Amino acid sequence: MYRLAKCGFTQSYTYFAWRHTAWEITQYFTELTQTPVSDFFRPNLWPNTPDILTEYLQTGGRPAFAARLVLAATLGANYGIYGPAFELCDARAKEPGSEEYLDSEKFQLRSWNIDSPDSLREMITLVNEIRHENLALQSDRGLRFHTTENESLIAYTKSTTDLADVMLTVVNLDPHHTQAGMVTLPLKDLGLDTDKSYQAHELLSGARYMWNGPRNYVEINPHAAPAQIFRFRRRVRSEHDFEYFL
Repeated sequence: MYRLAKCGFTQSYTYFAWRHTAWEITQYFTELTQTPVSDFFRPNLWPNTPDILTEYLQTGGRPAFAARLVLAATLGANYGIYGPAFELCDARAKEPGSEEYLDSEKFQLRSWNIDSPDSLREMITLVNEIRHENLALQSDRGLRFHTTENESLIAYTKSTTDLADVMLTVVNLDPHHTQAGMVTLPLKDLGLDTDKSYQAHELLSGARYMWNGPRNYVEINPHAAPAQIFRFRRRVRSEHDFEYFL
C-alpha cells in the first residue's frame, strides 16, 4: 500500500478494520500520521467491505458497528462503509471462522429493510454533520492520543493548527459492558487554560459538562452510545465584562 501511495494512489485502503485494541489503534495511527508515511499516504478508513466482516463486528452486535463508525469517522479525514449491510448491522458470516458475509453482494442482488428500527442511519447522519461542522475532523493532521487509565477506552484529540477547533473523542472498545476511566489531557498544548474551567460539549447527546484541570471522568455504556465526541469551548470575557463560552 505504501508503494502504491508513492506511485500516486494516495486514497489508500488501510488495516484499520483489524485494529481493535487501544494499543493497536494508537500504534497504527501514530505510524500513519506522525511519521514520514504521512507525507505520501492518505488513509481511507473502512470498518467493513463487501468481502470483509471482521470477528469484532460478528460478535459485538449493534454497539460494535456504532463504535467502529465513530472511530473511522473521527480518526481519519476519509472514511467509508459498505451499506446497507453496515447501517443495518448485518453480522452473519459465511461460516464459522470466516470474515466473508453470508449471501455476499459480490455474487447476487439483495433486498434490504432500510427502515429497520435497529438501523444506524440516524447516527451516521449525526456523525457526518459533526464532521462537516468541525474542521479538525476533516484532516489527518493534529491527531494525538491520551491516557484513559482503562485499556477498554481509547481517547484522542484532533485539532486545527490554530487550535480554534479542538475535538476529543472517547470510544468504549468493549461492545458488551459499560467502561469508565479518567482521561488526561495536555491542556496547554490544546490551547486551554490550566487554571480555568472549560466546557466539554458532547455532540452526540448534546450534553454539556464543566471540566476542570487535565484529568476528567468519562463513563460510556455501549448499549446507549459507545462513544462520546466533545468539542471544547473556552471561557472568554467580553468588552462589557460578561463571560461566555466560545
